[in-house]
Amino acid sequence: MSLTEKIASDLITAMKAKDKVTLEAIRAAKTAFLLAHSEKGPDSVLSAEEEIKIIQKLVKQRRESAEIYRQNNRPELYEKETIEADVLEKYLPAKMSDDELTKIIRTIIDRVGAKAPSDLGKVMGAAVKELSGKADGKEISAKVKQLLG
Repeated sequence: MSLTEKIASDLITAMKAKDKVTLEAIRAAKTAFLLAHSEKGPDSVLSAEEEIKIIQKLVKQRRESAEIYRQNNRPELYEKETIEADVLEKYLPAKMSDDELTKIIRTIIDRVGAKAPSDLGKVMGAAVKELSGKADGKEISAKVKQLLG
C-alpha cells in the first residue's frame, strides 16, 4: 500500500473517530499530495521518495511553527502544531540511530576522499542524497562537521 493510499484510509478512520487534530494533519498531507500530483500532470504517480519528502516538509513546517508559537507564549497553538507533527511523523520511515548515521557518513567520507572540513560540500551532497528520508539534514550536517573537524 502506498503512502497516498494509507493516508486516504487513515483519513476515513480519523473522520469516523471525530479526531479533529489528526484529521487536520492528514488532510494537510492529502492536500499536499494532490497538489504535487497535479503539478506533475494528470497521468503521473508520486514515487515513494516524493511522498516521503512531502511528509518531511509538512513535519518541518509544523515543528518550526510550534517553536515560534512557544517563543510567543501561545501554548494552545504550540500544542496543536506539535501534535500534528507527531501524527505526520508516523508516516515517515524510522529514524537512524546515531551509531548507524556515524557508520554511513564515515563510509561516504572515505568514498568521496574527504580529508578536511573544506570538503564538507562534497560529503553533504552525497550524504543527503543517500540518507534522504532516513535522517534529518541538520543531524547529517552536524555529524559530518564532527567527523571532518
